Amino acid sequence: MTENKPPMDPRGALDPASCTCANLRKAARAVTQAYDDALRPSGMKSTQFTLLAALAKLGDMPLTKLAEVLVMDRTTLTRNLKPLLGKGWVGATRDADQRVRRIALTGAGRQAHDTALPLWRSAQSRLVGRLGPERWSGFLGDLSEAIAATQER
Repeated sequence: MTENKPPMDPRGALDPASCTCANLRKAARAVTQAYDDALRPSGMKSTQFTLLAALAKLGDMPLTKLAEVLVMDRTTLTRNLKPLLGKGWVGATRDADQRVRRIALTGAGRQAHDTALPLWRSAQSRLVGRLGPERWSGFLGDLSEAIAATQER
């Protein structure tokens, strides 16, 4: 009788220390801390900047669509939007279909985004500079592939 074991990867891919999820989360925490430090003078966190930047680029959209674009759970997105709504940086309105909530950047949100943008660019430039443009570009491609690979059903 033969066992059904997954094939062993000689590079250790099946070793828990090389867990993709754990290592991505560790990298995400380190990168988030660096961007949070850079954005601190603007009074926002990197998660808030990400939401404002998405709305600045894509325009207003239903909450469900924004969650999809950001690959976030709706309840997490709602929790992250709460401080932005409180600061008046985003607004929420009901669509013609009353079940649909649309999220939009306000004038104050646009101003907050524009104020934070140079701080974000500085953090982004530091990271790209340390990785090198070619490695950074490949890294973004790898991340996109990882997202796509986890969403295949």
